[in-house]
Amino acid sequence: MKKRLKILTVAGARPNFIKIAPLFETFKKYKPTRPVLIHTGQHYDYEMSQIFFQDLKIPKPDYNLGVGSGSHAWQTAKIMEELEPVILKEKPNLVVVVGDVNSTLAGALVAAKLRCSQSPSLPMTQLPLIAHIEAGLRSFDKTMPEEINRRLADHISDFLFVTEPAGVKNLLNEGISRKKICLAGDIMIDALIKSKDKIRKSTILKKLNLKKKEYAVLTLHRPANVDDKKILSILISAFNEIQKKIKIIYPVHPRAEKQIKKFGFKTYLKKMKNFIMTSPIGYIDMMKLVRESKFLMTDSGGLQEETTFLKVPCLTLRDNTERPITIEKGTNILCKRNRNKILKEVNKILTGKEKKGQIPKLWDGKTAERIMKILGQE
Repeated sequence: MKKRLKILTVAGARPNFIKIAPLFETFKKYKPTRPVLIHTGQHYDYEMSQIFFQDLKIPKPDYNLGVGSGSHAWQTAKIMEELEPVILKEKPNLVVVVGDVNSTLAGALVAAKLRCSQSPSLPMTQLPLIAHIEAGLRSFDKTMPEEINRRLADHISDFLFVTEPAGVKNLLNEGISRKKICLAGDIMIDALIKSKDKIRKSTILKKLNLKKKEYAVLTLHRPANVDDKKILSILISAFNEIQKKIKIIYPVHPRAEKQIKKFGFKTYLKKMKNFIMTSPIGYIDMMKLVRESKFLMTDSGGLQEETTFLKVPCLTLRDNTERPITIEKGTNILCKRNRNKILKEVNKILTGKEKKGQIPKLWDGKTAERIMKILGQE
Protein backbone atom coordinates (compact mmCIF):
# COMPACT_ATOMS: atom_id res chain seq x y z
CA MET A 1 0.00 0.00 0.00
CA LYS A 2 1.52 3.30 -1.12
CA LYS A 3 0.32 5.47 1.75
CA ARG A 4 -1.48 5.36 5.07
CA LEU A 5 -5.20 5.48 4.38
CA LYS A 6 -7.83 6.37 6.92
CA ILE A 7 -10.91 4.45 5.82
CA LEU A 8 -14.31 5.16 7.35
CA THR A 9 -16.82 2.36 6.72
CA VAL A 10 -20.57 2.92 7.13
CA ALA A 11 -22.86 -0.02 7.95
CA GLY A 12 -26.27 -0.22 9.54
CA ALA A 13 -28.31 -3.23 8.47
CA ARG A 14 -27.95 -7.00 8.58
CA PRO A 15 -26.77 -7.37 4.92
CA ASN A 16 -24.17 -4.62 5.49
CA PHE A 17 -22.61 -6.47 8.39
CA ILE A 18 -22.02 -9.59 6.28
CA LYS A 19 -20.34 -7.50 3.58
CA ILE A 20 -18.01 -5.52 5.85
CA ALA A 21 -16.71 -8.57 7.74
CA PRO A 22 -14.27 -9.68 4.99
CA LEU A 23 -13.22 -6.07 4.48
CA PHE A 24 -12.20 -5.63 8.12
CA GLU A 25 -10.39 -8.97 8.03
CA THR A 26 -8.41 -7.69 5.05
CA PHE A 27 -7.67 -4.40 6.82
CA LYS A 28 -5.54 -6.41 9.28
CA LYS A 29 -3.18 -7.36 6.46
CA TYR A 30 -2.80 -3.75 5.33
CA LYS A 31 -1.27 -2.36 8.50
CA PRO A 32 -0.86 1.18 7.09
CA THR A 33 -4.68 1.31 6.86
CA ARG A 34 -6.53 2.93 9.74
CA PRO A 35 -10.13 1.73 9.72
CA VAL A 36 -13.02 3.53 11.43
CA LEU A 37 -16.34 1.70 11.69
CA ILE A 38 -19.67 3.52 11.91
CA HIS A 39 -22.78 1.56 12.93
CA THR A 40 -25.74 3.75 12.03
CA GLY A 41 -28.19 1.76 14.17
CA GLN A 42 -30.59 1.16 11.26
CA HIS A 43 -30.88 -2.42 12.55
CA TYR A 44 -30.39 -2.39 16.28
CA ASP A 45 -31.84 -5.38 18.15
CA TYR A 46 -29.74 -8.44 19.03
CA GLU A 47 -31.01 -10.79 16.29
CA MET A 48 -30.62 -8.17 13.55
CA SER A 49 -27.34 -6.60 14.65
CA GLN A 50 -25.21 -7.77 17.59
CA ILE A 51 -25.26 -11.47 16.75
CA PHE A 52 -23.82 -10.67 13.31
CA PHE A 53 -20.89 -8.86 14.90
CA GLN A 54 -20.29 -11.91 17.11
CA ASP A 55 -20.70 -14.51 14.36
CA LEU A 56 -18.48 -12.67 11.88
CA LYS A 57 -15.93 -11.31 14.38
CA ILE A 58 -16.48 -7.73 13.26
CA PRO A 59 -14.69 -5.24 15.54
CA LYS A 60 -16.72 -3.10 17.92
CA PRO A 61 -17.91 0.04 16.08
CA ASP A 62 -15.99 3.23 16.77
CA TYR A 63 -19.33 5.06 16.64
CA ASN A 64 -22.91 3.87 16.99
CA LEU A 65 -25.28 6.56 15.75
CA GLY A 66 -28.32 4.82 17.29
CA VAL A 67 -30.71 6.04 14.61
CA GLY A 68 -33.31 3.25 14.86
CA SER A 69 -36.50 2.81 12.87
CA GLY A 70 -38.48 5.39 10.93
CA SER A 71 -39.73 6.22 7.46
CA HIS A 72 -37.18 5.98 4.64
CA ALA A 73 -36.86 9.76 4.38
CA TRP A 74 -36.60 10.29 8.14
CA GLN A 75 -34.11 7.49 8.65
CA THR A 76 -31.86 8.58 5.77
CA ALA A 77 -31.91 12.21 6.94
CA LYS A 78 -31.22 11.25 10.56
CA ILE A 79 -28.23 9.13 9.58
CA MET A 80 -26.88 12.03 7.53
CA GLU A 81 -27.37 14.44 10.41
CA GLU A 82 -25.53 12.19 12.85
CA LEU A 83 -22.80 11.11 10.42
CA GLU A 84 -21.63 14.50 9.14
CA PRO A 85 -19.92 15.62 12.39
CA VAL A 86 -18.20 12.23 12.64
CA ILE A 87 -16.68 12.59 9.17
CA LEU A 88 -15.66 16.18 9.93
CA LYS A 89 -13.97 14.98 13.13
CA GLU A 90 -12.27 11.89 11.68
CA LYS A 91 -11.21 13.42 8.34
CA PRO A 92 -10.97 10.09 6.47
CA ASN A 93 -9.32 9.68 3.08
CA LEU A 94 -12.07 7.33 2.02
CA VAL A 95 -15.70 6.61 2.94
CA VAL A 96 -16.80 3.05 2.14
CA VAL A 97 -20.48 2.18 1.78
CA VAL A 98 -21.85 -1.29 1.03
CA GLY A 99 -25.07 -2.67 -0.42
CA ASP A 100 -28.28 -0.74 -0.98
CA VAL A 101 -29.92 0.15 2.34
CA ASN A 102 -30.66 3.64 3.68
CA SER A 103 -27.31 3.68 5.51
CA THR A 104 -25.59 3.14 2.15
CA LEU A 105 -27.17 6.17 0.53
CA ALA A 106 -26.82 8.35 3.62
CA GLY A 107 -23.10 7.61 3.95
CA ALA A 108 -22.41 8.38 0.30
CA LEU A 109 -24.50 11.55 0.35
CA VAL A 110 -22.78 13.00 3.42
CA ALA A 111 -19.34 12.53 1.88
CA ALA A 112 -20.52 13.95 -1.45
CA LYS A 113 -22.23 16.95 0.14
CA LEU A 114 -19.10 17.82 2.12
CA ARG A 115 -17.27 17.91 -1.19
CA CYS A 116 -19.87 20.33 -2.57
CA SER A 117 -19.76 22.61 0.47
CA GLN A 118 -15.96 22.70 0.69
CA SER A 119 -16.36 23.06 4.42
CA PRO A 120 -13.57 25.05 6.13
CA SER A 121 -13.54 22.23 8.68
CA LEU A 122 -12.50 19.89 5.89
CA PRO A 123 -10.30 21.56 3.23
CA MET A 124 -10.59 20.39 -0.38
CA THR A 125 -7.36 18.41 -0.07
CA GLN A 126 -8.87 16.38 2.79
CA LEU A 127 -12.28 15.67 1.30
CA PRO A 128 -12.94 11.92 1.31
CA LEU A 129 -13.33 9.80 -1.79
CA ILE A 130 -16.31 7.43 -1.85
CA ALA A 131 -16.23 3.69 -2.57
CA HIS A 132 -19.42 1.68 -3.13
CA ILE A 133 -19.10 -2.07 -2.70
CA GLU A 134 -21.78 -4.07 -4.53
CA ALA A 135 -22.31 -1.37 -7.12
CA GLY A 136 -24.17 -1.63 -10.41
CA LEU A 137 -26.96 -3.98 -9.39
CA ARG A 138 -30.31 -3.00 -10.93
CA SER A 139 -33.82 -4.39 -10.55
CA PHE A 140 -35.14 -1.57 -12.80
CA ASP A 141 -38.02 -1.26 -10.32
CA LYS A 142 -38.06 2.23 -8.82
CA THR A 143 -40.82 1.30 -6.37
CA MET A 144 -38.08 -0.50 -4.41
CA PRO A 145 -36.25 1.83 -2.00
CA GLU A 146 -33.12 -0.26 -2.51
CA GLU A 147 -33.13 0.57 -6.23
CA ILE A 148 -33.15 4.30 -5.46
CA ASN A 149 -30.40 3.91 -2.88
CA ARG A 150 -28.01 1.97 -5.11
CA ARG A 151 -28.55 4.16 -8.19
CA LEU A 152 -27.86 7.38 -6.32
CA ALA A 153 -24.92 5.94 -4.39
CA ASP A 154 -23.33 4.74 -7.63
CA HIS A 155 -23.56 8.13 -9.33
CA ILE A 156 -21.78 9.99 -6.51
CA SER A 157 -19.09 7.39 -5.78
CA ASP A 158 -15.48 7.41 -7.01
CA PHE A 159 -14.87 3.66 -6.84
CA LEU A 160 -17.54 1.18 -7.94
CA PHE A 161 -16.84 -2.44 -7.01
CA VAL A 162 -19.18 -4.73 -8.93
CA THR A 163 -20.23 -8.35 -8.24
CA GLU A 164 -21.23 -9.52 -11.74
CA PRO A 165 -20.84 -8.49 -15.42
CA ALA A 166 -24.43 -7.17 -15.66
CA GLY A 167 -23.49 -4.56 -13.06
CA VAL A 168 -20.65 -3.25 -15.23
CA LYS A 169 -23.01 -3.03 -18.20
CA ASN A 170 -25.62 -1.17 -16.13
CA LEU A 171 -23.12 1.44 -14.97
CA LEU A 172 -21.73 2.03 -18.45
CA ASN A 173 -25.26 2.38 -19.83
CA GLU A 174 -25.88 5.10 -17.24
CA GLY A 175 -22.90 7.07 -18.47
CA ILE A 176 -20.51 6.30 -15.62
CA SER A 177 -16.82 6.36 -16.52
CA ARG A 178 -15.22 2.94 -17.05
CA LYS A 179 -12.27 4.16 -14.97
CA LYS A 180 -14.42 4.12 -11.82
CA ILE A 181 -15.67 0.56 -12.32
CA CYS A 182 -14.05 -2.66 -11.13
CA LEU A 183 -15.52 -6.15 -11.48
CA ALA A 184 -14.24 -7.34 -8.11
CA GLY A 185 -16.48 -10.30 -7.30
CA ASP A 186 -18.97 -10.89 -4.52
CA ILE A 187 -17.81 -9.94 -1.04
CA MET A 188 -20.71 -11.86 0.55
CA ILE A 189 -19.11 -15.03 -0.79
CA ASP A 190 -15.89 -14.04 0.99
CA ALA A 191 -17.83 -14.07 4.26
CA LEU A 192 -19.41 -17.42 3.43
CA ILE A 193 -16.09 -19.08 2.59
CA LYS A 194 -14.33 -17.66 5.65
CA SER A 195 -17.15 -18.95 7.88
CA LYS A 196 -17.36 -22.48 6.43
CA ASP A 197 -15.91 -24.23 9.50
CA LYS A 198 -18.22 -22.39 11.88
CA ILE A 199 -21.18 -23.14 9.62
CA ARG A 200 -20.29 -26.84 9.55
CA LYS A 201 -20.21 -26.95 13.37
CA SER A 202 -23.54 -25.14 13.86
CA THR A 203 -26.08 -27.15 15.88
CA ILE A 204 -29.16 -25.34 14.60
CA LEU A 205 -30.56 -28.44 12.87
CA LYS A 206 -30.45 -30.35 16.14
CA LYS A 207 -32.07 -27.45 18.01
CA LEU A 208 -34.94 -27.32 15.51
CA ASN A 209 -35.20 -31.11 15.20
CA LEU A 210 -34.44 -31.07 11.47
CA LYS A 211 -32.81 -33.58 9.16
CA LYS A 212 -30.59 -32.67 6.21
CA LYS A 213 -32.53 -32.08 2.95
CA GLU A 214 -35.87 -32.80 4.66
CA TYR A 215 -36.99 -29.19 5.04
CA ALA A 216 -37.20 -25.90 3.14
CA VAL A 217 -36.25 -22.42 4.35
CA LEU A 218 -38.39 -19.32 3.85
CA THR A 219 -37.50 -15.64 4.21
CA LEU A 220 -40.12 -12.99 3.52
CA HIS A 221 -39.95 -9.37 4.55
CA ARG A 222 -40.20 -6.94 1.61
CA PRO A 223 -43.06 -4.41 1.68
CA ALA A 224 -44.36 -5.61 -1.70
CA ASN A 225 -44.96 -9.04 -0.13
CA VAL A 226 -45.91 -8.41 3.48
CA ASP A 227 -47.65 -5.02 3.34
CA ASP A 228 -50.30 -6.11 0.82
CA LYS A 229 -52.89 -8.39 2.41
CA LYS A 230 -53.96 -9.93 -0.91
CA ILE A 231 -50.43 -10.80 -2.01
CA LEU A 232 -49.49 -12.12 1.42
CA SER A 233 -52.63 -14.26 1.38
CA ILE A 234 -51.66 -15.76 -2.02
CA LEU A 235 -48.18 -16.60 -0.75
CA ILE A 236 -49.47 -18.12 2.49
CA SER A 237 -51.86 -20.27 0.45
CA ALA A 238 -48.87 -21.60 -1.49
CA PHE A 239 -46.92 -22.24 1.70
CA ASN A 240 -49.87 -24.18 3.09
CA GLU A 241 -49.75 -26.57 0.12
CA ILE A 242 -45.97 -26.92 0.30
CA GLN A 243 -45.86 -27.69 4.02
CA LYS A 244 -48.07 -30.71 3.41
CA LYS A 245 -45.10 -32.22 1.55
CA ILE A 246 -42.07 -30.82 3.38
CA LYS A 247 -41.34 -28.82 6.53
CA ILE A 248 -40.89 -25.08 6.07
CA ILE A 249 -38.67 -23.13 8.49
CA TYR A 250 -39.49 -19.43 8.57
CA PRO A 251 -37.27 -17.09 10.64
CA VAL A 252 -39.67 -14.16 10.91
CA HIS A 253 -38.40 -10.66 10.21
CA PRO A 254 -39.84 -8.10 12.72
CA ARG A 255 -41.52 -6.20 9.89
CA ALA A 256 -43.22 -9.33 8.56
CA GLU A 257 -44.32 -10.41 12.03
CA LYS A 258 -46.03 -7.07 12.54
CA GLN A 259 -47.94 -7.39 9.25
CA ILE A 260 -48.90 -11.02 9.84
CA LYS A 261 -50.51 -10.00 13.13
CA LYS A 262 -52.14 -6.94 11.57
CA PHE A 263 -53.83 -9.00 8.83
CA GLY A 264 -54.89 -11.76 11.21
CA PHE A 265 -52.81 -14.53 9.61
CA LYS A 266 -50.91 -15.70 12.68
CA THR A 267 -53.56 -18.15 13.91
CA TYR A 268 -53.88 -19.64 10.41
CA LEU A 269 -50.11 -20.10 10.14
CA LYS A 270 -49.91 -21.77 13.54
CA LYS A 271 -52.39 -24.39 12.37
CA MET A 272 -49.98 -25.52 9.64
CA LYS A 273 -48.25 -28.49 11.29
CA ASN A 274 -45.11 -28.34 9.15
CA PHE A 275 -44.80 -24.54 9.00
CA ILE A 276 -42.33 -23.60 11.74
CA MET A 277 -41.92 -19.93 12.61
CA THR A 278 -38.85 -18.87 14.60
CA SER A 279 -37.32 -15.60 15.74
CA PRO A 280 -34.64 -14.09 13.43
CA ILE A 281 -31.54 -16.28 13.17
CA GLY A 282 -27.89 -15.22 13.16
CA TYR A 283 -25.59 -15.53 10.17
CA ILE A 284 -23.82 -18.80 11.01
CA ASP A 285 -26.98 -20.70 11.93
CA MET A 286 -28.86 -19.26 8.93
CA MET A 287 -26.17 -20.37 6.51
CA LYS A 288 -26.21 -23.84 8.06
CA LEU A 289 -29.99 -23.98 7.65
CA VAL A 290 -29.78 -22.90 4.01
CA ARG A 291 -26.85 -25.15 3.13
CA GLU A 292 -28.58 -28.28 4.42
CA SER A 293 -32.05 -27.41 3.13
CA LYS A 294 -33.84 -28.98 0.17
CA PHE A 295 -34.56 -25.51 -1.20
CA LEU A 296 -35.04 -21.86 -0.24
CA MET A 297 -37.96 -19.52 -0.92
CA THR A 298 -37.03 -15.88 -0.48
CA ASP A 299 -37.53 -12.23 -1.35
CA SER A 300 -34.01 -11.40 -0.14
CA GLY A 301 -31.22 -10.26 -2.44
CA GLY A 302 -28.13 -11.72 -0.81
CA LEU A 303 -29.62 -15.17 -0.31
CA GLN A 304 -30.01 -15.51 -4.08
CA GLU A 305 -26.21 -15.28 -4.28
CA GLU A 306 -25.49 -17.48 -1.28
CA THR A 307 -27.75 -20.28 -2.56
CA THR A 308 -26.05 -20.09 -5.97
CA PHE A 309 -22.67 -20.57 -4.29
CA LEU A 310 -24.00 -23.38 -2.07
CA LYS A 311 -25.81 -24.95 -5.07
CA VAL A 312 -29.12 -24.98 -3.19
CA PRO A 313 -32.28 -24.40 -5.30
CA CYS A 314 -33.67 -20.89 -4.76
CA LEU A 315 -37.20 -19.73 -5.58
CA THR A 316 -37.36 -15.93 -5.56
CA LEU A 317 -40.77 -14.54 -4.62
CA ARG A 318 -40.42 -11.24 -6.44
CA ASP A 319 -41.28 -9.76 -9.83
CA ASN A 320 -37.63 -9.01 -10.56
CA THR A 321 -34.08 -9.51 -9.39
CA GLU A 322 -31.08 -7.18 -9.38
CA ARG A 323 -28.84 -10.28 -9.45
CA PRO A 324 -29.45 -11.81 -12.92
CA ILE A 325 -26.34 -13.99 -12.79
CA THR A 326 -28.04 -16.12 -10.14
CA ILE A 327 -30.66 -17.00 -12.75
CA GLU A 328 -28.34 -17.17 -15.78
CA LYS A 329 -25.68 -19.32 -14.12
CA GLY A 330 -26.92 -20.12 -10.63
CA THR A 331 -29.72 -22.03 -8.93
CA ASN A 332 -32.21 -19.18 -8.78
CA ILE A 333 -35.67 -19.22 -10.39
CA LEU A 334 -37.87 -16.11 -10.46
CA CYS A 335 -41.34 -17.25 -9.38
CA LYS A 336 -42.78 -13.77 -8.88
CA ARG A 337 -45.85 -14.06 -6.63
CA ASN A 338 -47.49 -16.65 -8.83
CA ARG A 339 -48.93 -19.44 -6.71
CA ASN A 340 -49.03 -21.95 -9.57
CA LYS A 341 -45.43 -21.18 -10.59
CA ILE A 342 -44.22 -21.58 -7.01
CA LEU A 343 -45.98 -24.93 -6.57
CA LYS A 344 -44.76 -26.15 -9.97
CA GLU A 345 -41.12 -25.37 -9.17
CA VAL A 346 -41.39 -26.90 -5.69
CA ASN A 347 -42.77 -30.09 -7.23
CA LYS A 348 -39.80 -30.22 -9.63
CA ILE A 349 -37.39 -29.96 -6.73
CA LEU A 350 -39.17 -32.61 -4.68
CA THR A 351 -39.10 -35.02 -7.62
CA GLY A 352 -35.38 -34.55 -8.28
CA LYS A 353 -35.73 -32.23 -11.27
CA GLU A 354 -34.29 -29.10 -9.65
CA LYS A 355 -32.25 -26.56 -11.58
CA LYS A 356 -28.48 -27.16 -11.49
CA GLY A 357 -26.21 -24.16 -11.24
CA GLN A 358 -22.62 -23.00 -11.55
CA ILE A 359 -20.57 -20.69 -9.35
CA PRO A 360 -19.83 -17.40 -11.20
CA LYS A 361 -16.27 -16.24 -11.84
CA LEU A 362 -14.59 -14.19 -9.09
CA TRP A 363 -16.91 -15.62 -6.42
CA ASP A 364 -13.79 -17.12 -4.89
CA GLY A 365 -13.36 -15.54 -1.45
CA LYS A 366 -10.79 -13.00 -2.65
CA THR A 367 -13.03 -10.01 -3.39
CA ALA A 368 -12.00 -7.99 -0.32
CA GLU A 369 -8.34 -8.52 -1.24
CA ARG A 370 -8.94 -7.25 -4.79
CA ILE A 371 -10.75 -4.21 -3.44
CA MET A 372 -7.95 -3.30 -1.03
CA LYS A 373 -5.29 -3.67 -3.71
CA ILE A 374 -7.11 -1.12 -5.86
CA LEU A 375 -7.76 1.31 -3.01
CA GLY A 376 -4.17 1.02 -1.90
CA GLN A 377 -2.88 2.18 -5.28
CA GLU A 378 -4.72 5.50 -5.11
